Amino acid sequence: MPHLDPEQLSLLALYDDWEDPAAREHLLACPECAADYAALRRTVEAVKTTPDTSRLSVPGPQVWEGIHRGLGLGESVREDPLAVEASNEAAAGQDGAGPATTDAPKDVPPSDVIPLGSRTKGAKTKGTRAKAAWWQRPGTWLAAAAAAVLVVFGAVWALSRPPQPRELAAAQLAPLAQYSAAGSAKVVAAADGSRSLEVSLDKDEAKGYQEVWLIAPDLSKLVSLGVMNSTSGTFQVPAGLDISQYPLVDVSDEPMDGNPAHSTVSIARGTLTS
Repeated sequence: MPHLDPEQLSLLALYDDWEDPAAREHLLACPECAADYAALRRTVEAVKTTPDTSRLSVPGPQVWEGIHRGLGLGESVREDPLAVEASNEAAAGQDGAGPATTDAPKDVPPSDVIPLGSRTKGAKTKGTRAKAAWWQRPGTWLAAAAAAVLVVFGAVWALSRPPQPRELAAAQLAPLAQYSAAGSAKVVAAADGSRSLEVSLDKDEAKGYQEVWLIAPDLSKLVSLGVMNSTSGTFQVPAGLDISQYPLVDVSDEPMDGNPAHSTVSIARGTLTS
């Protein structure tokens, strides 16, 4: 059965109430996806704990550059948010700075005067709590950790997936002469460099049997790839064969006469284009 993709697993792990009945049912039947889901849940539960930020130091700009690149963020958030916040705090400190004085107003009794240093300290503490840097706010840790989980899991999943076949060329097959069968063909390359031709028709109209060919544009040269016993088939393309020299895909109707040559009767044909 097909496995859940990383995005589905991450959303299910991050949100207990995420509505995806089919995916949750799949977890009950697939041990591999269930194991991945359990690992993600352990990570999410771990980052829900409020961290001790008292000893954290401000990371350098290269950290945000890596996050920005890894998550594929846009230009509007390219600037390091830590540097922006630090700059804003420094500017706020300069704007609020002024000459210190400890002179009490003449019409206020000494006992009612609050030392300026105490006022400043209290205001600074309040301002620090109100303007806590984003990395010191517990709520943002879960969001950052969740994003990290998505990126890391997606990278691991992508690396562990087998390489996917790559399409090199494709053709639409149109019927010839008295036939009406139509379909398509494509050449795909595997990870090891081998190539195959995948052919599909909507019906089998052969009076004898179907054979698949690659033919030169002027019909002077041709290469047989094999017999197609149903409405579709996959055929190995010989190594070293230049497809651009044999771009015509031909499905012929061959009689049971033992002659390996083309019968000259074609059911459908099309030209490969990349």
